[in-house]
Amino acid sequence: MSASGLPLHASQPDSTIDERKFVVALARGLELLRAFRPGETLLGNRDFVERTGLPKATVNRLAYTLSVLGYLRFDEALGKYALDAGVLSLGFTMLSGTDILELARPHLRAFAREVGAAVSLGCRDGLDMVYLETIRSETALTLGLASGSRLSMLTSSMGRAYLAVLPHDARAALLADLEKAAGDEGPALVAAAQREIAIFAQEGCCYSFRDWHDDVNAVAVPFREPRERRWLVLSCSGPASSMGPDVFRGRVAPLLKSLARRLGETV
Repeated sequence: MSASGLPLHASQPDSTIDERKFVVALARGLELLRAFRPGETLLGNRDFVERTGLPKATVNRLAYTLSVLGYLRFDEALGKYALDAGVLSLGFTMLSGTDILELARPHLRAFAREVGAAVSLGCRDGLDMVYLETIRSETALTLGLASGSRLSMLTSSMGRAYLAVLPHDARAALLADLEKAAGDEGPALVAAAQREIAIFAQEGCCYSFRDWHDDVNAVAVPFREPRERRWLVLSCSGPASSMGPDVFRGRVAPLLKSLARRLGETV
């Protein structure tokens, strides 16, 4: 939770949220559900406290309420909670109702085969980017991130591309929140992201060369989804040891921009 009591994963910067309409109790409950990370099945109250910053008594009440409603399941033998069917049904409903995923999947598979790397489709979730889909070629040697994985908005090419298409005031407000959340490293991370964002005006894409991970290079291109008019981002990543910056600038970026134009409206 932020210092104002608003969640760190709010979809809008703190400065634009009307606190008179904001239900803090609901936001705190959702923060508990977001505490689960890809691959994790069980979390205890101590994990919730550490990851949300909420008091233990508040966590106890929220976890109990979510279990009664079917969003969490309590394992009495282990004394921990697991995500229950309520959360899964929401996720499946969202994915099944998103036409862009059905449209994009065959294009992503073809792109991954052609380039020999991983290609992903993502969107903003609070102060992070989250993968909606990711496909790797059979020969791709890169981190095995799956749908639901979260990425830093400041260090990933996907996050930088999303920031690049925001209106100036909205981007400035979001960067301020990101800098605050990053702590001591915030100013340096924001400065690095701004340098890459500036490249977008000339090249129509954003890069991350060993910024997000020591052995990962990536490029990303934003596009506006036709039905809901929200900004989504395509990214392609590969091992820095075999796919250097020249490969991404000269070969991968033009192909990714072409794919983005087929899926939606680009800048």
